[in-house]
Formats: sequence, structure tokens, C-alpha cells
Amino acid sequence: MAAAEGEDTRASLTPGQLAWRQLRKNQFAMAGGTILCLLYLMAIFADFLAPYRVDLQRRELFYHPPTAIAWHDPAGHFSLRPYALGTRRNADRDLVPDPTVRGPIRFLVSGYSYRLFGIIPLNVHLFGSDERTPVFLLGTDSLGRDVFSRLLRGSQISLSVGLIAIAITFSLGLSVGGISGYYGGLVDNLLMRLCEILMSVPSFYLLLALAAVLPPSLSPQLTYLLIIAILSFVGWAGLARVIRGIALSAREREYVEAARALGIGDMKIIRRHILPNTFTYAIVAATLSVPGYILGEAGLSFLGLGIREPMPSWGNMLAAAQNLEVLTKYTWILAPGYFIFVTVMAFNFLGDGLRDALDPKLRR
Repeated sequence: MAAAEGEDTRASLTPGQLAWRQLRKNQFAMAGGTILCLLYLMAIFADFLAPYRVDLQRRELFYHPPTAIAWHDPAGHFSLRPYALGTRRNADRDLVPDPTVRGPIRFLVSGYSYRLFGIIPLNVHLFGSDERTPVFLLGTDSLGRDVFSRLLRGSQISLSVGLIAIAITFSLGLSVGGISGYYGGLVDNLLMRLCEILMSVPSFYLLLALAAVLPPSLSPQLTYLLIIAILSFVGWAGLARVIRGIALSAREREYVEAARALGIGDMKIIRRHILPNTFTYAIVAATLSVPGYILGEAGLSFLGLGIREPMPSWGNMLAAAQNLEVLTKYTWILAPGYFIFVTVMAFNFLGDGLRDALDPKLRR
């Protein structure tokens, strides 16, 4: 009896509800989705969370280690307000914590002006401290710039590149694949040969060649848009071939034949009946493809062919880790690499979970 009630409950659920119930059972997928939500919230509110401007240089504090934080006031009494410890240079000219100098860390303080969501003018930041005891949660780089602030601003570029590029890629892939599979014949041959030509070119070398021709005088904003266009250009052909195979099967379905008999236009049939059959695959493929675009931007910026200074991205921030001595002595410079790793793993976990959740054969 209980089994019959369970079957009735499953029958009353929509496909989306069934997929969500299956997805919730996958702890890795839910963890990946939660991490991605936190990362994108961090990117959205980057200016509010960042205590300093990304171009603010304190040359005298180059390679400042992550600020030590104490919960005791200068008199040695426990305090609910955290204190940032000052620093001094030792005999090796390295900055080390100085417990005799400390300043309170304040929250919701005034700082540099910015526009929240690009619209609302604000100058409030989550935290700040006195000038003599600056707070560098992840240390500083070779120019004395706050790594934490640059990491937050860099996330806006590195995380958005994947989403925008995948939107362009999948718009092209779905359109070309759907048209090719529906019409077949000469149209199919021409479009698929074009896809094969694009797929025959090694993508990374094509990225290097296209990025290298960009003049260095371009503004960071225009470079950002061109990098997205380059990444989208090399990624849509493989998707179009898969969508074309799905469309070849879908065009023989009875409801498609009925739509033709009713005189519905080809583009409307493709949009209303062919492409919806590809959405399950497209959602999973998009989730699994975003990390590739993030790594592509990071690789180009790391090589100096993508986002250039002073605009930060996780890729060009990692360029500072090319020096082995710097890498071994100032390990906090690797912070962008850790964030790239976590982001890629989170997308992969979520993509695997969505693949299982959207496959009716794997639902329990």
C-alpha cells in the first residue's frame, strides 16, 4: 500500500519537481551549487566587501603577509571587537606581526565611492581599520596592493566570463544545430562542414593567435568583451553537432509532422518543438562547459594576452606566482589559484548532479 502511495506521489510531480528531488539527494551537487551561489554573491557585492581600491598601492608594504587579528585590546583584556596587529620589518627585511601595535577593526565604515549593481552610488564597506594598522586578509602583492580586494573585483570578471560566453555559445550552437538537423540536405552539409573546420583548429592555439592580435592600447572593458567573443567563437561548433543529432531524431516525431501539416512555419517548429527536446542536454552541457571558459580566460590573462593590469582577474593575478622564489616565500599570492580550483570543482559537481537528476533512468 505504501509503495502504491509512493508511486502516486511520483506521478503527481512535474518533471522539474522530480529532477529537484533527485538533485537534493546528491550531496556533492548541492555543495557545489551552494559554493557557486556564495561565489557569485561575493562577485555581486565585491565593492561592498572590498576594503580598498584595486589600484591603491602602498609600496612600503610590498608582500605584506595576511594581517594577524587579535581579540584582546592593548591592555590585554578580551574584547568582542577584533584588533588588527601592526607589522615591522625584521633583519631579513620581511614584514612580521608586531603585537605592540594594534588598531580596532570597524564594520560598515566609509571608504572609496562605488556603484552597487552599477546603479546605486555608495561609499559604505563591510569593514575597515586605522591607517597605521591596515587589514590585508590575504596579504599584498609586489606593489603593496590588497590581494583580497583585487580577488573580489577579479571574481567579477572571471566568474562572469563563463556565464556570458556560455550564453553566446549555446545560442549559436542551439540555433545552428537545430536548423541543420531540421532541414538536412545541403543546409546540413554546409553547416556541419563549417563546424568541422572550426573543430579541426586547436582551440588553445587559436585563442593565443586571436588574443595576440589585440592591440595593447585597448581599454580593459573592450578587451574583456573581445575575450568573451573569442572564447565563444571557438566553443559553439562541438555543441552544434550534438544538437544537430538530437534535432534529426526530433524532426521525425508525430507532433512535428502534425505541426507541418497544420502549416506552421519552419522557424516556429524549430523554436517550439525541436529545440525544447535539446534543453536537458544543453543545461547539463552548459554547466560542465563554464569551467572551461573560466580556465580559458585565466590562461590567457596569465600569459598576458587577456585582461591586463590594472584591471584584476584571477588569471593575471596568478602571473605573480611565476617566480619560484616569490611563490615559496609569499604563498598567499596563490589565493586566486585556490579560488579557480574551487569554482571549477563546484561547477563539475553541480553538472554531474544535474546530469543524473535530469536522466529519467537514474531517478529513484
